[in-house]
Amino acid sequence: MRIVLVTDAWMPQINGVVRTLSRVVEGVEALGHDIRVIAPHRFRTVPCPTYPEIRLATWPFGGVTGMLDQIAPQAIHIATEGPLGLAARRYCRKHGLPFTTSFHTRFPEYVTARTRLPVSWGYAMQRRFHAPAERIMVTTPTLQQEMIERRFPPPVLWSRGVDTEMFRPGPKDALDHLERPIFTYVGRVAVEKNLDAFLALDLPGTKVVIGDGPMRQTLQARYPDAVFLGAKFGEELARYYAASDVFVFPSTTDTFGLVLLEALASGLPVAAYPVPGPKDVLNGNPVGVLHDDLKTAAESALEIPGERCRDYALRFSWTNCAQEFVDLVEPFA
Repeated sequence: MRIVLVTDAWMPQINGVVRTLSRVVEGVEALGHDIRVIAPHRFRTVPCPTYPEIRLATWPFGGVTGMLDQIAPQAIHIATEGPLGLAARRYCRKHGLPFTTSFHTRFPEYVTARTRLPVSWGYAMQRRFHAPAERIMVTTPTLQQEMIERRFPPPVLWSRGVDTEMFRPGPKDALDHLERPIFTYVGRVAVEKNLDAFLALDLPGTKVVIGDGPMRQTLQARYPDAVFLGAKFGEELARYYAASDVFVFPSTTDTFGLVLLEALASGLPVAAYPVPGPKDVLNGNPVGVLHDDLKTAAESALEIPGERCRDYALRFSWTNCAQEFVDLVEPFA
């Protein structure tokens, strides 16, 4: 097939959505399909308010129209609800073309955390955006049911994967200079990640934060005993995962949490709240502790053997994720 993926989230942005979509593109190409990406790097952009490292395309309607006319795709998938997603949606509606969408991020909650606008307004806008899609793809059964309750058309499930060759158990020496046990968070350092809930905990050993974002300087000043390593990538990131003892995930708004799979593949047990995302990733398996008291979860997770976490993560494959994507868009080609 000739597929177009339209996304406002793309490199050089650093987040789970970008990692997922880039791996899916690689997997779809490996399956023999032609997939083209329409992303912000092909347009003039401006910084997103409160997220200056995220660039949003300005007035992209003409550019998106020209690209879609030229490519003449057999399937169109719109991954985000930003300017490019809106432009592609308008194109499809104008020309009577079927398209699929995916729901990656709880933008209504993120906007409310910054502006105090009602969450219901955000979901009303997202419901309007996704309603004309032939299929809406979501990562977990919990999110699927929640969207039905919020009066979205019933979504379909689309799994995620993890690179178990890169993320694997290994030497602990990368963090051996720190007092153990080492409780690590990996991800954006932003208000919606609820990092205060982790960094304020009275835990033994050391709390480590790997990642960057608008809250980093504030949190570094507020929690001088925590170690902030900044953003890490590839094999260097994998070494820090492997060198840690427990992965702490304080977010209560993530739709999945790709970092959870990366941690498990590295042999790290998970400590998190019992909320959608962690509940679906762990799916009742004894590879982490979900508790309303994050301190209890973190300390209890120390007892979980790393081999059990690794074995569980081996069930997830990017190849399967790419094949599921192709299967979900193919009926509309």
